[in-house]
Amino acid sequence: MVGLSIGETNFIRGGIAQDLRCDGRKRLCYRPVNVETGVIPQAELGRPSSSRPDHGKVSIHVDCSATAAPMYQGKGGEELSSELALALQRGLLGSKSGAGAGIDLSSLCIVEAKTCWDLYIDCLVLSSDGNLLDALGAGIKAALSDTGVPRVQVIAADASSSSDQPEIDVSDEEFLQFDTSAVPVGKHYIVDATAEEESQMNSAISISVNRQGHICGLTKRGGSGLDPSVIHDMVSVAKHVSEQFLNKLDSEIAAAQARQEEL
Repeated sequence: MVGLSIGETNFIRGGIAQDLRCDGRKRLCYRPVNVETGVIPQAELGRPSSSRPDHGKVSIHVDCSATAAPMYQGKGGEELSSELALALQRGLLGSKSGAGAGIDLSSLCIVEAKTCWDLYIDCLVLSSDGNLLDALGAGIKAALSDTGVPRVQVIAADASSSSDQPEIDVSDEEFLQFDTSAVPVGKHYIVDATAEEESQMNSAISISVNRQGHICGLTKRGGSGLDPSVIHDMVSVAKHVSEQFLNKLDSEIAAAQARQEEL
């Protein structure tokens, strides 16, 4: 929790009202985005779930390190980590039926009902100045854009074998890239709020919007209610800002990948 004096509180609220925030940004402007790629992805062969035998599996884990803020120590950090992971899961993987998923989970299936790729997305928060959900969503999109899943060849199982698992030949040279055009990134009505600004919010809504402008997820925080007209306005703002932010993020990912190739 950020402790602010009455004067600081009035300064922050007054700046937002005048469309001139403490760091000089307007209400709908993001802070600069920097991306680094080349982190080793975690994926392993597994078995599809019985409810979705023709899809692979993705697991998202968030760890809010106690070094980021004292409030993340102990139970507080665990609760926030679980809340963020759930919000990211909803936005990226859609509903239980798979509707609205940001990535095509069927592309992770190798042999229906027998073998698939299990993809693990681990997010570690080392520092925070507000707007964690957007930062994590952008990081996931960058990581998936840089992830290559090995091309595999399925070899028919031996008829004399007691195992029902087919033999899988995993290539060390050929990789398949993810299509991340549908991966959503969350948006806030006051875009990219700092920790001080978040401390003045009675409630907040994070809206996940993909490249096509489709709403993939909506998460509300805080105890105060919101008028439906305000929520509708927030959705309109999210769609408008998401296009600009995704264009900037895509250019940063491409620049990071180009730097990686030069090494």
